[in-house]
Amino acid sequence: MAKAQYLSKNTVSTLESKLKELKALRPIPATVFSKIREQFQIEMTYNSNAIEGNSLTLKETFWVVQEGLTIKEKPLKDHLEAKNHDEALDFMYELTDSKKQNTISEHLIRQLHQLVVQDSQRDIAGKYRDGDVYISGAEHRPSSHMEVPIKMHELIKWLSKNKTKHHIVELAALLHHKMVNIHPFWDGNGRISRLVMNILILNAGYPLAIILKNDRKRYYRVLSLADKGEYKPICEFVAQAVMRSLNIYLKVLKPTKAKNKQFISLKELSKGSSYSATYLRKLATQGKIEAIKEKRNWLSTREALKNYMDSLR
Repeated sequence: MAKAQYLSKNTVSTLESKLKELKALRPIPATVFSKIREQFQIEMTYNSNAIEGNSLTLKETFWVVQEGLTIKEKPLKDHLEAKNHDEALDFMYELTDSKKQNTISEHLIRQLHQLVVQDSQRDIAGKYRDGDVYISGAEHRPSSHMEVPIKMHELIKWLSKNKTKHHIVELAALLHHKMVNIHPFWDGNGRISRLVMNILILNAGYPLAIILKNDRKRYYRVLSLADKGEYKPICEFVAQAVMRSLNIYLKVLKPTKAKNKQFISLKELSKGSSYSATYLRKLATQGKIEAIKEKRNWLSTREALKNYMDSLR
């Protein structure tokens, strides 16, 4: 296992111990696995599209993707984006479920882009942009369209060269940032980058990592910091998304009633400890204590807090 350069030791330890737990529970019963995967696929499609401005709710995304329904007063483009993203996820799962070595290439990235925008923006599907773009409200200015093919070629070379130099979750986060930074397509760059990142994550045995819509502001902030060469925040951010998915899988597959392993609110966790809920939230966002986010609320466990306090000693 490659040594992490930007992830904390605690984060790496938590990721690896939880992955070990999950691997011990495999093979997962087909019916259970199918249900969890469906849940993750809908959640990923909803959140990834919502970050980019899609107006469908989580429930509406389920209706459109699974039931083929049309939502009254919602744009056709939003319906097509949901269906196309779901198809791209199906394609990605086919790749990662196979026993073959899945090499990320420019061709694969363009294939995914083709699927993601095939119905909503067919004229640009799978094609690098042929003009320059400016991202409103962002300090970073993407590469000139003349440089995009060169930058994408360099990106694939960088990935090949760095496969053994970073922890896989760290590598996925860095790859994601580099793709967004290049901004190779007219539209769909965020959605494609999150899918490509997950190819590495799934190949390593981790479950799908979902960037939540509720974390959009923090997500943009850590990407902006990475533009300035500060990579630790984006790596910890992606690691937390992976841990959230691991916790959901383990909760379903290995339910426990042990008090110290129950996820509770930070306000509840602060009771009887020397830390306030505000400080615990800071520890959670920095990846110093194991925590997950449900909607807008951070949750952690007494065991996680104890582990953190023990590490200080």
